[in-house]
Amino acid sequence: MTRWIDLEGAVNARDLGGLPTRDGDVTRRGRIFRADNLQGLTPRDVDLLVGERELRHVVDLRSNAEVSLEGPGPLTQVPEVRHHHLTLFAEGGRHTDVEADSIDVDRVLPWAERRLDEELRVTGFYFGYLRDRPDGVVSALRAMALNDGAALVHCAAGKDRTGVLVALALEVAGATREAIVADYVATGERLELILKRLRESDTYRGDLDSRPADDHMPRARYIEQFLGVLDDRFGGPMGWLAQHGWTAADTAALHARLRD
Repeated sequence: MTRWIDLEGAVNARDLGGLPTRDGDVTRRGRIFRADNLQGLTPRDVDLLVGERELRHVVDLRSNAEVSLEGPGPLTQVPEVRHHHLTLFAEGGRHTDVEADSIDVDRVLPWAERRLDEELRVTGFYFGYLRDRPDGVVSALRAMALNDGAALVHCAAGKDRTGVLVALALEVAGATREAIVADYVATGERLELILKRLRESDTYRGDLDSRPADDHMPRARYIEQFLGVLDDRFGGPMGWLAQHGWTAADTAALHARLRD
């Protein structure tokens, strides 16, 4: 059964269910979804997500500038849905970060030109989310664990910020590393559609066009190296989370969402 969710107004939406776990089980379907920007959702999409899929929580990882420029999206008008706007270390660019011009150049930002090894560049800005917005990371995972309906986490492309949060959530749920990597790279199947959609927006077009399309491909080694950094520095993602206020109760709640 496919994990992709067929929407008219988003192209990178899928269910986190059906992924193998370290104890031989699989993650539960219909609990947590991931997606790209939600501005273009149609009434049919809203009915499918809120009605059929029982969506009750949206975790929006975009920057304040992105929300201001792009708008909050149609789901904000649905009373059954609670929104959690938890910006992470925002992508570099004229429109995607209100402080982009003043950010330390030593910080490695996505979608910005940098003369660095690509693998280190991606790992650097992924770890930057955790370094600069640990409160946002932990709060987003807690919102994903709320049990009064399904949750959906998204950013602009549903690739980088969403990819990091989903990797951490799947780690908490006991998914295998192979499954975490496979879910991350699955976005590549929709990359052409994602980039086409984002280029229709003035907010993202300039940043995207500054790099070849292939530079945006989610490669397995990127998320593998990111997780490897957490393994080496903190004894794994769970060690990092524990250092930033994550509790056993938090683990139980998120585990229950994706497993029980």
